[in-house]
Amino acid sequence: MNENDTPRGPAARAPIGELGPSTPSAPPQEVNLDLILEVMVTLALEVGRVRMPVRELLRLTPGSIVELSRQSNEPLDLLVNGVRVARGELVVVDDKFGVRLTEVVSPAERMERAG
Repeated sequence: MNENDTPRGPAARAPIGELGPSTPSAPPQEVNLDLILEVMVTLALEVGRVRMPVRELLRLTPGSIVELSRQSNEPLDLLVNGVRVARGELVVVDDKFGVRLTEVVSPAERMERAG
């Protein structure tokens, strides 16, 4: 028997305190958003979607028309890192496309969808 084979006593559980504030009456802390204000995210405007087999995808040529799942009068989805945060309508501003927001998802719903 070597030093690694020495018998050990029964394992004991380490005490773990309750999760949460250190005192039950602690006021909620304010969140400091300054730490994340420079984090880059991807913002995308989704016009619609379609599922198609690779065979049809390979047949697409210039001038092909792909029918999307969304009607032309439906609002477009504004996605941040793939999560819908708002809906809106397409506008043209100085020869560039933009979006006019018509509905914004609540912060609580955004966190629920992101998680």
